[in-house]
Amino acid sequence: MRDTPIKTKSYTFAIRMVRLFQWLCKEKNEFVLSKQILRCGTSIGANVEEASGAYSEKDFSSKVQIAFKESLETRYWLRLLHDTDYIETPAFESMYADCDELVRLLSSTTKTLREKANSVQESPDFDPDSLYSFPCTQLLNPNS
Repeated sequence: MRDTPIKTKSYTFAIRMVRLFQWLCKEKNEFVLSKQILRCGTSIGANVEEASGAYSEKDFSSKVQIAFKESLETRYWLRLLHDTDYIETPAFESMYADCDELVRLLSSTTKTLREKANSVQESPDFDPDSLYSFPCTQLLNPNS
């Protein structure tokens, strides 16, 4: 499957979350909140990747919606880690901005998918590549 902007951004963000987890464990001896941020922060990209292998529009939409919810949860844990003095402001602002970008991209995608679902019935001959022709998935298709 081809790389797309949302795949690239969510994968890069997942790497940041793994490194944050490692740093929190090693430098701050923090093992509970760090696992939460690791789980949801890496789940975003995993669900985006899974969506690219969807067998139906409903499956695709479900995976994108899960990724959106995980991005919201990640944003929450980032704020909590910052507000409890585990993350310094410059690092927080950078990670939060990246997470917020994912939230906005995935929010836009889920909104368009909902609108599309309300206007068109799924065909029995589902083709996942057909999803790449709709505006919401221009984020997923760099060739649009």
